[in-house]
Amino acid sequence: MSSEIGLIGLGTMGSALALNIAEKGFDIAVFNRTAQVTRDFHSEAGDLAERITPTETLEAFVGALAEPRAIILMVPAGEIVDAQIDALRPLLGPDDLIIDAGNANFHDTNRRMRAAEGPFLGVGVSGGEEGARHGPSIMGGGQRTHWDRVSHILEAISAKYEGTPCATWMGEEGAGHFVKAVHNGIEYADMQMIAEVYGVLRDGMGYDAARIGVVFDRWNDGPLRSYLVEISGKVAGTTDPATGGPLLDVIVDAAGQKGTGRWTVIEAQHLAAPVPAIEAAVVARNLSSRRDTRADGEAFFGAAPKAMPSGTLEEHQLEQALICGKILCYAQGFTMISAASEAFGWALPLPDIARVWREGCIIRSDMLNDMADALTQNPAQNLMFAPYFADHLKASHNALREVVAAASLHGSAAPALASGLAYFDAMRTARGTANIIQGQRDYFGLHGFARLDDGSTDQHGPWAG
Repeated sequence: MSSEIGLIGLGTMGSALALNIAEKGFDIAVFNRTAQVTRDFHSEAGDLAERITPTETLEAFVGALAEPRAIILMVPAGEIVDAQIDALRPLLGPDDLIIDAGNANFHDTNRRMRAAEGPFLGVGVSGGEEGARHGPSIMGGGQRTHWDRVSHILEAISAKYEGTPCATWMGEEGAGHFVKAVHNGIEYADMQMIAEVYGVLRDGMGYDAARIGVVFDRWNDGPLRSYLVEISGKVAGTTDPATGGPLLDVIVDAAGQKGTGRWTVIEAQHLAAPVPAIEAAVVARNLSSRRDTRADGEAFFGAAPKAMPSGTLEEHQLEQALICGKILCYAQGFTMISAASEAFGWALPLPDIARVWREGCIIRSDMLNDMADALTQNPAQNLMFAPYFADHLKASHNALREVVAAASLHGSAAPALASGLAYFDAMRTARGTANIIQGQRDYFGLHGFARLDDGSTDQHGPWAG
C-alpha cells in the first residue's frame, strides 16, 4: 500500500513528527541517510509501526509514496537541505511536493521556491520534541494551492486550541519560515526577561531555587500564565539526583542558540522595525558564552550582582515588570511581522498568527488569545495601544521602572527588561531628541533637516561657529 506522505530525517524532531502523523491515522514512508536509524525507529514505533513504511534508499522511499507525492524534509538547515532537494528532484514527478519543515532562513526558502522544479512549501514548526510528537504550532509558506494539498494532514497533527487547529497558511514564498523566526525571536526575549527576574530573585533578594520555583508556579496562575513561566517553575524546583541540591545550581550559565533569534534581529534592521528586547536577548546569549571573559571581569572590577536591602523590591513588582516586558516584547514582534507583510507583499494574517501560537509552540500564553482579538479589531495598530494591553501597561510600567532601576543600582544585568522600558518611554514621547542628531548630520554632512514651524524639508544651517 502506498503511503500518503513521506518524511526524510529521523532526528529528534523528525522522529516525533513521523510518529504524530502515524498516530493521526496517516500512512507514512520514512527515510534517513543512516539506514540503521530508520530500522531502529521502525522497530521502536510499537503499534504505530503498521502505518510506517521504512525505506533504506531514496528510490525505495519515493516508490513507497502515492502520487502526486508529498515529502517533508526534517534535516538541518543550510546546505544539507539543498543537497537533499538535489538528490530527490530527479526521482520526482512535476507535481510532487517538497515541504521543508526545518528551521530554514526565509531568504533560503525564497531562493529554493524560485528555483524549484516542482511544488515547494516552507513550513515553520514550533513546540520542540514534545510539540512535534503531540501537536506543534505550524506556520505554512508558499503557494496556497500547495498548502491546501496537505493542510488536512498538517491541521490534524497540529496542536488544538479549544478544537481549532494551530496550523495556518501565512503567505507566499518564505512567509512561514519568516513568522517562525519572529516567533523564535520573541521566545529569546521572553526567556531572557524570565532569566533577568530570576537573577533579581536569586542575587538581589537571596531566594534559593526552590523558593523561586514556588514564585513562578504562583505567577503561572495569573496573567503570566504561559508555557515558559510554567516550565521555569519546574526547572527551578527540580532536585539534582547527584548532589541532592537544586539542579539549576549546577547548570553552566552559558545559553546555546541555533541562529533564528539572530536572523530575526538582522532582518529587523533591514526592515527598520525596532525590536530592542529581542536584540538585547540575543546579545545576552552571546555574552553568556564568554564565561572566561566574565570571570576575568569579576576578578578585575569585583562581582556585579549585590544583595538588595530588605524591602527594595517585592514579588508583585517583579510579576508586574514581567507582564509589562512580555507585552512590549510581543508588540515589537508583531510590529516587525506587519513591516515584513508590507515590505514583501505577503499580507500576513496577524490575528491568525496569534491564534496559531496559542497552543503547541514555545511562546504559547494566555495573552495570545487577547492579542488575537486586538489584532482582529485593528491589525495595523501596535499592540501596546490596544485598549486591553494599554490598560496593562499603564498599571505595570512603573513596576518595570522600579525593577530596572533596582537591578541597575545593585549590579544585576537586565538588558531585555531595560530595553523594553526604553522602548515604552520612546513610544510615549511625542517630542524626542533626534532633532539634535539631524542637526549634527547636517553640520558634518549637509544631510538636511525638516522644520517644525513651517513643514519645509531639506533645510540646512547656518550653524554657529
